[in-house]
Amino acid sequence: MTLRELSDLVGLHDLELKSARAVCVVASMIGVLFAGSTVLTPLYVIYKQQFGFSQITLTLIYAVYVIGNLASLLFFGHVSDAIGRRRTAAPAMALAVVSTLIFLFAQGTGWLFVARALSGLAIGIGAGTGTAWLSELIAKKNKARAAMIATSTNFFGCAIGALMSGLLAQYAPWPLHLSFVVYLVALLVTGALVFFARETVAHRVQRFTQLSLRPRLSVPRALRAQFVAPAVTGAGAMALVGFYAALAPSILAQELHEPDHAVAGALFFELAIVLAGSIVATQKISSRSAMLWGLALMLPSVVLLVSAQVMASIAIMLLATALCGLAAGLGYRGSLQAVNLIAPENRRAEMVSNYLVWVFCGNAFPVIGIGVLSTLANPIMASMAFAAMIISFALLALFSGSKHAR
Repeated sequence: MTLRELSDLVGLHDLELKSARAVCVVASMIGVLFAGSTVLTPLYVIYKQQFGFSQITLTLIYAVYVIGNLASLLFFGHVSDAIGRRRTAAPAMALAVVSTLIFLFAQGTGWLFVARALSGLAIGIGAGTGTAWLSELIAKKNKARAAMIATSTNFFGCAIGALMSGLLAQYAPWPLHLSFVVYLVALLVTGALVFFARETVAHRVQRFTQLSLRPRLSVPRALRAQFVAPAVTGAGAMALVGFYAALAPSILAQELHEPDHAVAGALFFELAIVLAGSIVATQKISSRSAMLWGLALMLPSVVLLVSAQVMASIAIMLLATALCGLAAGLGYRGSLQAVNLIAPENRRAEMVSNYLVWVFCGNAFPVIGIGVLSTLANPIMASMAFAAMIISFALLALFSGSKHAR
């Protein structure tokens, strides 16, 4: 596919070629970074067997990257507003390379924790920077398009990462190494392209000594009431994604009696493709409508998810996965677009980073709770508790959104 064809596909034909090229590069950066978060998904079961850790440890390995996420957003969320998008994105790609190398040569559980935390740091910095970068590369009247591109490439990357890793783990040699070799090549190529992408921050801090790393994730007082609904919606949407990314392979193997690593990768691929497809297909729907539809669909999706485990049905699991993908896609796209629309120009990266704090916490912390409950009780009880939490998130966001919507 040529650059012009890709530009037409995502609606960039009205931009000059240099801007369209930069949009494609930044979108690729977001996709490649997030692919790294799902390369591990089909490999968790193999690591669990090889290194001999428990289900709780598995969920902690998945969730520990929230520490890196939060550190990046607390201390570096506003940095690209000051020093520029490109000078912030390049270190994020370098951190992702280091994380991948640690995974590649991992000799024990401790290595996985370190690599996962560094991966979270890289994704946190890169996601906030890339989202704000896209919003500035695309005309201001097309903020909705910027949100669509940022969110869809995020999950296309997640889908490809999981599917590639699952197939290689099942059918190729070196199941714990070959996926990371392929991913490392993708990181290096994308990082080289990012280095030459067009900068959008005109007035940059020239000396790093002038830069303050004091945490800055506040939301302007006048916007706080409007911020609650998209923040909670994003957290709920990504909790669904976290459930599949961390726990779906174990559920397939233990509850549905399907240990194939390629199937585990394909299940997450289904979730992410439906999610990304819903973002692209519904881009003309307003942010508020997308959020409301996403929240409403969360309720039946988690009911089907629990039913699939109770009935040990692959067919119901596939249906639940499609519905979860649709709910998460509409919820995430609508909530991110809402934040982009209300954010002041000079605090956009800061507000997007604040939103991403909620997203990453929703993605990680529920997974820890499910892992603990699965060990203390059983996986079905843990999934029922997860369903109750998602329903609570949805009701809270619906109430707040209806009360403070403009």
